[in-house]
Amino acid sequence: MPHSVMWKFLTAADLRAKVQSGAIVVLPVASMEQHGPHLPVGVDSILSEAVCQAAAERIAGDTPVVVAPTLWCGMAEHHMGFGGTFTFDIPTYRTVLQCLLKSIERHGFKRVLIVNGHGGNIAALAAFLPDIARDIRLQVRVTTYFEQARAALAEVLEDQDGVHHACEAETSLMMVVAPDSVRREKLSEAFGPAHSSAPPAGVARYRSFRDITPSGVIGDARRSSAEKGEKLMTACRDGIAAVLRNPETWS
Repeated sequence: MPHSVMWKFLTAADLRAKVQSGAIVVLPVASMEQHGPHLPVGVDSILSEAVCQAAAERIAGDTPVVVAPTLWCGMAEHHMGFGGTFTFDIPTYRTVLQCLLKSIERHGFKRVLIVNGHGGNIAALAAFLPDIARDIRLQVRVTTYFEQARAALAEVLEDQDGVHHACEAETSLMMVVAPDSVRREKLSEAFGPAHSSAPPAGVARYRSFRDITPSGVIGDARRSSAEKGEKLMTACRDGIAAVLRNPETWS
C-alpha cells in the first residue's frame, strides 16, 4: 500500500525519504473565519487542504510530492465582527510563515508551493515574497487554488464566475469535502450581495464584512449542490496539479 501524501501521516523516516526523492512540498495556507449561517468557520482551511491533497494524489505516481500541515490562521480582521474568527497581524503572519518555511528548508527540501485558500491572504503573501527570497534558500512559489481554476469554475457556477464567500462555490465544495458540516436548514438564509462594493479605481479602503453583508455571505449559497461541488473540486485539483507539474513553475 502506498504511503499517504500527507506530511502529518508520515514518519520522520518517510519524510527523510521524501527529501532524497526531491519531493515538492505543498503548503496549504488559509483562514479560520465566519462563513455565514450555514458553514463552519474552518471552510478555507478544510477546502485548501482537501484541494492540495487531491492534487498531490493526482500526480504522486510520477512527481514526488508531500502536503505539509495547513497554516489555518491568516489575515481575517474583516471577519472579526461576526465572531468565531482568528486573525494574524502582518508581522506575526510573516514570522509564522517564515518559521514554517525555514523548518522545511532545514530538513533539506528544495521546492515549496504555497497554496492559498483565502482571499484576504493574497496581498500579504505577495508582499512577503521578497523577504522570503532574501532569507530562505528555497524555491518558493505562491498561488491561490481557485484562481488557478477560474475559467473552469465559471462554466459550473450559475450566479458568479468565481469563488466569493460562503457562496454557491464554497458551499458546493463543502457538500463534497465535509457534507455533514453544512447546515442545510440554514441555506434559505445564506445569501448576500453578489459582489462586495469597491471604491473608485486607485482608491483603497478597509471595510468590515459587517458593513457589506448582514448574513456574512457574498453570493448565493441557495444555488449550491453536491453535483456542482464534484465538478468544482475536479477543476481546483487539476489546476494545482498542473502548476506542480509545470517545469516553468520551477524555472
